[in-house]
Amino acid sequence: MNRAPLLIVLMLGGLLPASHAADAPSQPRPPAPSLKAPANASSQVDDRGFIRRWLVLEPISVSNQLTAEAVDKALVDKAYPSTSTLPLAGDLAPWAGAELRWHAVDTIRYNVNLYHFAWALSKPTSNVLFWAVTVVDAPQEMKNVRLAICSNAASAWWLNEERLISLYNDRQSVIDDGVSRRVTLRKGPNVIRAAIINAGGATDFCARFLDSADRPITGLKTRLTVAATK
Repeated sequence: MNRAPLLIVLMLGGLLPASHAADAPSQPRPPAPSLKAPANASSQVDDRGFIRRWLVLEPISVSNQLTAEAVDKALVDKAYPSTSTLPLAGDLAPWAGAELRWHAVDTIRYNVNLYHFAWALSKPTSNVLFWAVTVVDAPQEMKNVRLAICSNAASAWWLNEERLISLYNDRQSVIDDGVSRRVTLRKGPNVIRAAIINAGGATDFCARFLDSADRPITGLKTRLTVAATK
């Protein structure tokens, strides 16, 4: 019996540990089922305010420790690999003799499934750090908003280069698991940067903004360049 189709189904569903990756065929894998390439220059957040467009870097190997100390050390040792605030889709970042590529993705769900992302590229899914970045366009200045996020497992988040939220330890993704203090969204582009660290198994993240009454903000657009789009 050919086990390859069964292995693919189990691994895409997150039911098979990454250690079984060696059992999979060496031929190219199918695309990530929950992700697709952006089809236009900008994207509206969904009706619950979730950001669905991101640039994601291929995973970087780290230790399997998810404590605050270990995560913060990883963020220093594997610092954001870009000389500018925002890389471009297809850009390469050198890591320990290898080159990792930035990918532009739209998720068809509220969350970005990083397990699907890495597995489809034949990259490791365990003991890894993923960098992700996006630009959120606000139609006007918005005060007293909060960035609300989730991640499996640990993560750290920045808005316009200011670190706002960190989640530590092994955890499942729960919507609005981390909520920032109240901040101001600038009119026009605002850059969100995130690092998600996974020890093993499934891994994903989500993000949205909440208004002054803690209601999801749905009037935002996202894009992957800082320059305004027509």
